Amino acid sequence: MFSETPPIEPLAPAYHLRILSDEQLEKFKSSAFQILEKTGFHCPSERALKIYTEHGAEVEFENQIVKMSAAVILDALAHAPRHYTMGGRSEAFDLDLSKPVTYEATDGTGTMTIDYVTRELRSSIKDDVAKSARVSDYLSSISFYWPMVSAQDHPIAPSLHELDASFNNTLKHVQTPTVVEEITTRYAVEMARVVAGSEERMKKSPPLSLLICTIAPLAQDVGAMEAALVAAEAGIPVGFMSMPNTGSTAPATIAGTIVQGDAEILSAIVLIQMAYPGASVYHSFMPGMTHPHTGAYYGHESYVYAIGVELAHMWGVPTLAGTFGSGAQSVGWQSGVAGGKTSLLCALCGAETGSGMGLVRGSTLLVPEALVLDTEQYRGIQADLEELNTTPEYMALDVIDAVGPKGHFLRERHTREFFRKLRFSDVVYVPAKEEKYRDPLDAALEKTDWILENHHPEPLSDTQQKELTKIIQAAEKELSDKE
Repeated sequence: MFSETPPIEPLAPAYHLRILSDEQLEKFKSSAFQILEKTGFHCPSERALKIYTEHGAEVEFENQIVKMSAAVILDALAHAPRHYTMGGRSEAFDLDLSKPVTYEATDGTGTMTIDYVTRELRSSIKDDVAKSARVSDYLSSISFYWPMVSAQDHPIAPSLHELDASFNNTLKHVQTPTVVEEITTRYAVEMARVVAGSEERMKKSPPLSLLICTIAPLAQDVGAMEAALVAAEAGIPVGFMSMPNTGSTAPATIAGTIVQGDAEILSAIVLIQMAYPGASVYHSFMPGMTHPHTGAYYGHESYVYAIGVELAHMWGVPTLAGTFGSGAQSVGWQSGVAGGKTSLLCALCGAETGSGMGLVRGSTLLVPEALVLDTEQYRGIQADLEELNTTPEYMALDVIDAVGPKGHFLRERHTREFFRKLRFSDVVYVPAKEEKYRDPLDAALEKTDWILENHHPEPLSDTQQKELTKIIQAAEKELSDKE
């Protein structure tokens, strides 16, 4: 017996802000042009090099360096769609990127899990992907799903097993950052077709999208770029994420880090538009910093990720913003502060999508209750973004007049009616039987356990499940034979 998936509740800002001026945006644009034309970037894919050459780029085949003029870049970008739809398993969970909202996703690619039952630290497995997908399916704060951890119990084709666990446990759109080879992408496309159910649905609102990382500084990965070309040909949205580290794989300045990362993303988006004009693409800037004393990774201030949103829109494409992700070692004040600030700023700058909910330790560790706790942060952000209602019934002047000086509002019908419209947390400030307030960490874990016990989203049909299994088996055979 399955249970109904609650509707998603994306962030809907009633107001917006700008971080960069028009003059600053123009500086970043001209600087990106200069990097791509003068310095260039490394591309080890023969197929990609031929595409660049055919469309006017200057290619040094011997050392695999590509350089492009501003005219070549702009000609390719002219075909990129500003908006499109990322499909859910059902239309109710389609994500229309033309709407003035921000759709939030989980974080992904973690390798460790705090076990859902024993609470022991261990390597992640496919069942963890399935469980976190079910929790995500229930939480209306999460609009689409990244496989949160890796299926390390399926070493031959872990990324396809992660998709299998995802598609079987959520009705929401699935976005994968781990399908990064041409072979696995071909099979992932077939899995998406099975889930879509028809070619029309696949083209209009594909249930899968890919995220491909560039390599800082100024380089691309051969397998990942060829995977991106396969996805784009099939009509699956593909985005490019740059993750330069200030002081190590990027200059030791914020502006230098930003422009280098933007140029990396741009080099890949241009390739896709050259090969398949009009293909759905997106821009994702998620830089880090290198601590000069320890070499450790940690994140930037929140405004840096929001600048990535403005750069994406400058180039005329949607964005996947860096939100919620935390370098904190555990769930607590540090992870909460980082996630809240970044998500708020990115939404105010108009991000179409964002990801980062539910992992800590630099997106490596899954803590079961973290998704519920991040949802508490999300609710606060929603409230901060809402327009203040100043209609007469909300100004309540007649009620204030009726109660008068030194009166009380609890007895008023207006109070009872409008109290019901307010949202109160079932995790924070929850009283226990002894009339003491419970630790929110305990309440969040209890809610997570309740979701896993009680929420079972509508499964794929038996036929679809069998088809996905066949596709994975075929992929594993091809990959095994190749070794």
